[in-house]
Amino acid sequence: MNAAGAKAGIAGWLEERLGLAAIREFASHKTLPVHSATMWYYFGGITLFLFTMFTIQVLTGVLLLLYYRPSPAEAYESVQFIMTRVEYGWLVRSVHSWSANLVILAAFIHMFSVLFLDAYRKPRELTWLSGIALLGLALASGFSGYLLPWNKVSYFATKVGTDMAARVPVIGETLARFLRGGDEVGGATLTSFFGFHVAVLPGITTILLVVHLALVQKAGMSTPPWLAPDKVRSIKFFPNFFLRELMAWYAALGVLGSLAALFPYGLKTGSA
Repeated sequence: MNAAGAKAGIAGWLEERLGLAAIREFASHKTLPVHSATMWYYFGGITLFLFTMFTIQVLTGVLLLLYYRPSPAEAYESVQFIMTRVEYGWLVRSVHSWSANLVILAAFIHMFSVLFLDAYRKPRELTWLSGIALLGLALASGFSGYLLPWNKVSYFATKVGTDMAARVPVIGETLARFLRGGDEVGGATLTSFFGFHVAVLPGITTILLVVHLALVQKAGMSTPPWLAPDKVRSIKFFPNFFLRELMAWYAALGVLGSLAALFPYGLKTGSA
């Protein structure tokens, strides 16, 4: 069998099992509107790129997990070991920390662009609500991860945050106790936050993200209400918009790499 025949055989084998033709058919017909505010669409993809399962946050998080020890006696020392002894450990932690900050920034920009463009209006209410929930999960992931170095700054920041939760009417005390794993911030809090940060929140986020993306695909991209839909031209998602989105990802990756390399995320103060 020649090379062309082998290639055709492999393609046929994959097609039979994966149904790639349906994906190609969908991609070839999917279009996006082009107007003066189209640039704001890219922030949804940038947020996805910085946060989702197979990209920055989880890949660097898995590398950190190889050395991190979630106990009050060892947490600070393990992070210090990553920063000073593990080869390129400081860079991996910097990328993880800076991408966490950038994903929050990108998510807020995306949220406000949706708000200002009235993209939450019918029939996209559920898309908007699922996006708000994803932003809340991203903030919760950042809050839970902030305690993990177990230094004085993270300890007192968590104490302030859980004290604020305690002020919530009716459920405040119960909520604060649940977050702390007891009456005060301590070892149980660290263990609880570690579990939420590496398992519970990523799992919930992944499920909700799939729902959010499905809703986006179902309703399509919104056009601002001040533009007549029949007068807005459109472009194909693949390859036209996809290649532009890819350039936005490269730009985000460049910003992230520059921040991580030039402004390493340090380990502030001593152990809590």
